Amino acid sequence: MVFSSHIFLFYFLPLALLVYYASPRALKHMSLTLMSYIFYGWWNPWLIFLIFGSTIIDFLCGQAITQTGATEKQRKAGLLISIIANLSILAFFKYAGFFAGTVSSAVGEAALFPAWFYTIPLPVGISFYTFQSMSYSIDLYRGHARPCKSFVDFMCYVSMFPQLVAGPIVRYGSVAEQLHSRVHSIEGFVHGFTRFNFGFAKKILLANPMGQIADACFGAGEGALGPFSAWLGIIAYAFQIYFDFSGYSDMALGLGRMFGFRFPENFNAPYKSHSITDFWRRWHISLSSFLRDYLYIPLGGNRISPSRTYANLLIVMIIGGLWHGAQWTFVAWGAIHGGMLALERWQGKDSPYRRLPNPVRIALTFGIILITWVFFRAENFEVAGRYLSAMFGVGGFEPTADLLRAYVFRPGNLIMFLICSGVVWGLPRIREILDDLTLWKVLLGLALLILAVNMMWTQGFNPFLYFQF
Repeated sequence: MVFSSHIFLFYFLPLALLVYYASPRALKHMSLTLMSYIFYGWWNPWLIFLIFGSTIIDFLCGQAITQTGATEKQRKAGLLISIIANLSILAFFKYAGFFAGTVSSAVGEAALFPAWFYTIPLPVGISFYTFQSMSYSIDLYRGHARPCKSFVDFMCYVSMFPQLVAGPIVRYGSVAEQLHSRVHSIEGFVHGFTRFNFGFAKKILLANPMGQIADACFGAGEGALGPFSAWLGIIAYAFQIYFDFSGYSDMALGLGRMFGFRFPENFNAPYKSHSITDFWRRWHISLSSFLRDYLYIPLGGNRISPSRTYANLLIVMIIGGLWHGAQWTFVAWGAIHGGMLALERWQGKDSPYRRLPNPVRIALTFGIILITWVFFRAENFEVAGRYLSAMFGVGGFEPTADLLRAYVFRPGNLIMFLICSGVVWGLPRIREILDDLTLWKVLLGLALLILAVNMMWTQGFNPFLYFQF
């Protein structure tokens, strides 16, 4: 079940809201948890046992870490059990097949592991809720959060369907007080509903049309794509992944508000970044802050030598790339970003780049991001190499061979590019638009929802890109 489906919009969400608000205060978390388990089990009922098992492990580990009289050895044991259990679950389902394939290729043995080892299904959203659940134990050990006294409350925290499968990654400390006491109001509900509508429109009206162009360009055969079409294709993918993921985040934050929760922001106009360092302060903020606090700083951050700092940045971003998927192209994507972060830190504040006009820096940064998106989108290095060759006109390209040019440059597609560009670089963030909620903004959100729902019926099934992570 995805947010951009009639089942969710017309059946599940109304039912979830009805059950939640009809429940007495003492049962609201239980009702929300049950609806969240139905939502998650819609893909595969067996997945419920996986998330429930992870929840039990981290709740018990949290108790072991914070129990009165616990020794430091016992606290560390609770922390290690939580980390090892969560990472083992993630590694088995997400990386076992990748590991088997890599080892088999290295030794030249196609069937080195059992056949099922290569086709382990990936539970939707497992990267998000394992990180979120694991952060609870880490924060308890560090003293950054207080233990959750109710197992039902903790189940609700781990499984809340608005942000369960694609974030933002919500740390327990940021919602602990809200689990204990939060305000339900008509104003908050309307605000959340309006934000959901804007996010839904992003997905249906902007991300999906851009995705069709990107898919056509990346699916073009060798020699069928010219430089202009290739550049527009990767720009289309940049728009698709931004509107797809930020649209989901807007819907998640809006749904959370409808149930009384305030989740942290996950995007801050990332394509307005004037450097890669700035980009990672704006893109997927919950993941970048997670990697910073739980990996980069424990590795030493920038407190040691400059060379160690550069290495830490590279390591963290490579792991961030692997977090997204078990492919070498994701490793390359992370390595490029890590290398750029290290380069920018090495150049320092006196870099000539910093003296360039801000629009030029934004354009250059966006160009680098586009090149990295090629690796993120490509199925393998062969596809990535072929696409980059097309972008830069390498390989003896003949202009008459650009078979997709007529499609990519259709007036309707060009208008969509202009609209997406205006939204990305011309409009303020949705959060800023809705800070002062007025009647016309609510009506605009309703109009966008109606338009998007009508468009949804004409589009094929198009799940959110980050569901696969």
